[in-house]
Amino acid sequence: MRTPGVGCRTFLRLLESHTPEQLFAESATALSALGLKSDIVNAIRNPDWTLIDYDLNWLDLPNNNVICLNDANYPVQLKEISDPPPLLFVRGNPELLSNPQIAIVGSRNPSSAGLEIAFSFAKTLSQCGFTITSGLALGIDAASHLGTLKANGYTIAVAGTGLDRVYPAKHKDLATEIVNTGAMISEFPPGTSAKANHFPRRNRIISGLCLGLLVVEAAKQSGSLITARMALEQNREVFAIPGSIYNPLARGCNALIREGAKLVETTQDILEELNVFNQQLDDFPVSSLQSTLDLEQQTLLNLVMFSPTSIDTLVENTNESVEVISSMLLILELQGYLEACPGGCYTRIK
Repeated sequence: MRTPGVGCRTFLRLLESHTPEQLFAESATALSALGLKSDIVNAIRNPDWTLIDYDLNWLDLPNNNVICLNDANYPVQLKEISDPPPLLFVRGNPELLSNPQIAIVGSRNPSSAGLEIAFSFAKTLSQCGFTITSGLALGIDAASHLGTLKANGYTIAVAGTGLDRVYPAKHKDLATEIVNTGAMISEFPPGTSAKANHFPRRNRIISGLCLGLLVVEAAKQSGSLITARMALEQNREVFAIPGSIYNPLARGCNALIREGAKLVETTQDILEELNVFNQQLDDFPVSSLQSTLDLEQQTLLNLVMFSPTSIDTLVENTNESVEVISSMLLILELQGYLEACPGGCYTRIK
């Protein structure tokens, strides 16, 4: 892993004919005959022991593990993909990697509705026995981890850095919570910083570990769509939450549905697709706040669409003044039913 110039595919190719012990015992001539360039041969013959000592010191710390491709704990699901990582660094419980998993991904800048959906789906799916996997990113990823933790379920965070650091840094406390009950994993050795090209590589692990992948909100050029397409290539089920044609964060999900992803409105849709049934499933309990709304507020709420609705439209449909409508909209927004949008519009979120 620490040999410069040896990537995942070269590593896997070498493992087909050699154990690591055999490889390091080979002569320079024999290594060259395997198609390795001279600088790689030199690096194998003269390892950088400083980096290796760094890794071994990291492994000596409590809760830290490494899983090799031929280990019993290496997840079978991940081994099935075309380029499984030869090594997985793990903080937390490595046995969780073999649990049935649902991955949840989406926008780093989601709407409040998207955050609530990710949180609720993660919470309910974890209560049904699934381990929830995501990437520790801002937005939908974090909401998915938090929803699982709220249900006292198991969650796995796949990192795009070495596990001696947390990216983004603001998720340090969240990472600690995940490690205490679940696991953080990475194919990158300790000391590896965040780089743009690490995250697409990280995404194939997220999709590779799971039985199915749920995309909650994603713009048309979102990295979540890359993960979804990787999941399709890996023969995983792909689920997507549909959204308004006016919402740019829904365009990626709507595109996935056009391409064959399963449209999902409740967690029951996911369970049925995966042939899992739960008669007591209750996805989104009606908030007790609804009973506190008076008749006028409930009537106004029913007029606000799940796509941007202007105040002018509401004034026209209710014959109330702008001041009265604005006051009621503020109350509904504070109670979590609406979200303000650009252009003086509101969107219903529950």
